[in-house]
Amino acid sequence: MTGNTAPMRDPSQQGLPPPPHAQPEDSSHSDRRVAGAEMARVLRTEPLRMALDATGAGIAHWKHDPLHDVVEPMSHHVIMAYNGVIQRMERRSGRSVAIGTFRPGVLIIIPEGSSSRWDIPKPVDVVQLYLPDATLKRVADEAGTAPADLLERTAYPDPITSRLLLSAADAIEGHGALDDLFRHQLTDLLATRILAAHTGTPATFQPSMGGLAPKILLRAIERLRSDSDADVSLDALASDAGLSRFHFCRAFKESTGLSPHSWLRQHRLEQAMKMLRDSDDTVVSIAAALGYSSQTAFAAAFRKLTGETPSDWRRRHTR
Repeated sequence: MTGNTAPMRDPSQQGLPPPPHAQPEDSSHSDRRVAGAEMARVLRTEPLRMALDATGAGIAHWKHDPLHDVVEPMSHHVIMAYNGVIQRMERRSGRSVAIGTFRPGVLIIIPEGSSSRWDIPKPVDVVQLYLPDATLKRVADEAGTAPADLLERTAYPDPITSRLLLSAADAIEGHGALDDLFRHQLTDLLATRILAAHTGTPATFQPSMGGLAPKILLRAIERLRSDSDADVSLDALASDAGLSRFHFCRAFKESTGLSPHSWLRQHRLEQAMKMLRDSDDTVVSIAAALGYSSQTAFAAAFRKLTGETPSDWRRRHTR
C-alpha cells in the first residue's frame, strides 16, 4: 500500500477559522492543501492504509489520538466513516457550532475548501474518502443529474454509505490493477450516494436499463482476462464500450451479476488455483506473475476468498 503524506508538524493556527464560505476568493484554490497531507499534519500520525492516485484522491484508514485542532481548507471533499468508540464531539466553523455523537454508522463530510476546528476527546478509528469535486461533477453529468453543493455533515446517520466506506479499508489487496479498479469503482458508487443524500438538491438516479451488448461484453471480458500488464482500468473498460464509467459499471453488473472489480478478482483467484494445482511454480513466483506486490499480499487475498493459504490449498489439491 502506498500513499503520499506530508511531514508532521505542529499546528500553525490556534484560533477558530473563519466560516467555510468566508475564505478569500483569490486563495480559495491555490492555498488549499491535498487532503492526505492536511490529515497527516493534523492527526500527527501515519495512516494504517492509504491508496491514492496522482491527484491525491483515494482512500485512507486512520487511527489517531484525541484531536483538538483546526483542519485547514483542502483541495478535496473529505467523506469519513467512523468505526470507533461512542463519544461526543464538537466541530466549530466560525460562529457555527455542531455537537454530535460519533458512533458506527455515522458519516462526516468536510466539503472542499471549508475549514473548522475539531474537539474530539477520545481516540478515533476512521476511514476517509478524498473525493475531487471534478469527480462529483462527472458522476452527476454521466448520470444525467444536476450537480449541487455538498452539505457539511457532522456525525450524520447514514449506515449504508458508512458501511461501504468502512469495507474499503479491508478490500485493498496489494494488487495494482485490482486496487485501482476497486478504488475507482467505489469512488463512483460513493459519489452517487453522496449526490443522492448529501447535497442541497438531492439527485435522483434512474434504475439500470439493461446490460451490455454481447460483443461489447465479450470485448470487456477479453480485456479483463488479458495479462497483468494490460490496462484494465475503469476508464479503459468504459472507453472500449463507448460508455461513461457510471453507465459501464451498471451495465456490466447487469450482464454478469458482478462488478468489474469482483469479476477480475474472481478471475485472478481462478488463475491462482490453476497455477497452484498444475505447476511447480513457487508461491512467490505465482504472486509476482499475477501482479501482487508481495507473497504476503497474495496470500492474504487468497485466504480472504478461500479460507486457506495458497500453500495449504495446494497441498490439499495435489495429493
